Amino acid sequence: MERYSLAEARDHLRKLIDEAQHGKTVVILDDDNRAVQLVPVATEARPRRAGSARGLIRMAPDFDDTSLA
Repeated sequence: MERYSLAEARDHLRKLIDEAQHGKTVVILDDDNRAVQLVPVATEARPRRAGSARGLIRMAPDFDDTSLA
């Protein structure tokens, strides 16, 4: 586990992000020794496609009728 001060993290953020994306545990400590951890975000198993929900969503004919308010 790599630990960095807040000042070091500011100066080397790109490097720390790369390390986290490649599986290293990156911990950033502030002056009060409170910590945060950089972790990679999981990607979706399949890419999104425009129109893939076509036919699955139904709206009432009067959904935008302002006279009902």
